Amino acid sequence: MTDAAIPERIELMGAPGSPYTRKMVAYLRYRHIPYAMRWGGMMGAPEGYPKPKVRLMPTFFFRDMNGALEAVVDSTPIIRRLEADMPGRAAVPPDPVLAFLNYLIEDYADEWLTKAMFHYRWAYEADAENAGPLLIHWAAPTLPPEEAAKMAETFAKRQIDRLYVVGSNDVTAETIESSYVRLLDILDALIGGQGYVLGRRPSSADFALYGQLTQLTIVDPTPAALAARKSPRVRAWIDRVDDLSGLDAQTEDWADIDIGHAQLTPLLTEIGRVYTPFLLANAQAVLAGDEQFETEIDGRPWSQPTFPYQAKCLHWIREEFAALSPDDQARVNAVLDGTGCEPLLG
Repeated sequence: MTDAAIPERIELMGAPGSPYTRKMVAYLRYRHIPYAMRWGGMMGAPEGYPKPKVRLMPTFFFRDMNGALEAVVDSTPIIRRLEADMPGRAAVPPDPVLAFLNYLIEDYADEWLTKAMFHYRWAYEADAENAGPLLIHWAAPTLPPEEAAKMAETFAKRQIDRLYVVGSNDVTAETIESSYVRLLDILDALIGGQGYVLGRRPSSADFALYGQLTQLTIVDPTPAALAARKSPRVRAWIDRVDDLSGLDAQTEDWADIDIGHAQLTPLLTEIGRVYTPFLLANAQAVLAGDEQFETEIDGRPWSQPTFPYQAKCLHWIREEFAALSPDDQARVNAVLDGTGCEPLLG
């Protein structure tokens, strides 16, 4: 006897150790979008399923115009696609200015905060020893112990050897860790004041922050201990955001950015302090064809390989701003004035 057929749901593959997977699962739950989660990353793909051009987690499988499955990655454009295709309980604010700020904060969480996640996970021995086996067992829970241990050791070594790619080294460690600690304080105040980053309802920026913080405040022992000590509020918020399917979201729950943007100033100033100089230096290096770049972030030297994708991130931020009306651009400028984010606008 087989189970009754279930209406087709959006299929995705990912792993609990992927912050972007956690971001998207929480988003889907909140939006009441039916989904079928295949845990294990690409190891969880059924035979015959298409493979994405770049293997990233999560991978979504959408139907194209002919009904065939296509593999799609990159959480931010996937959210915008779902927001357009499936109205109701929106995670992108209707106010264009608030939507732009949401995009900027989401990008910061996805592209800068992940440096802290990767750094803490692989730069500290205790964290690496914790993460290696978890990542293997999350992907393949039935592996024999000896095989799992060998795979965990191999995977951890590969990740540790790649720390330089995100800019994590002995010189930059203080910049990364100080930024994470400041963010805990900033989020503590925001959550305590209104519940979420942009008001009394979650946005995609909340889900992006949540995704990275599921790892930093729960999985990896060193940053988790910091979070438990500094902000039990943020740590508890992560558990709540995991499933917001029962939250009653009202339009009036979005913040009025023209009246209350001061509450966002600390977060935007943190973005201006660390993410702005990174994006600008990286984009300049990509334009020059340099494979490596050096700059200063938060008063300390920073060096790492160039990232063409993150040069695109800067371009997309500027596209989002350019698409605003002149009046809305002026409103954005008023909010960002003095935060250090101004150069991101072009």
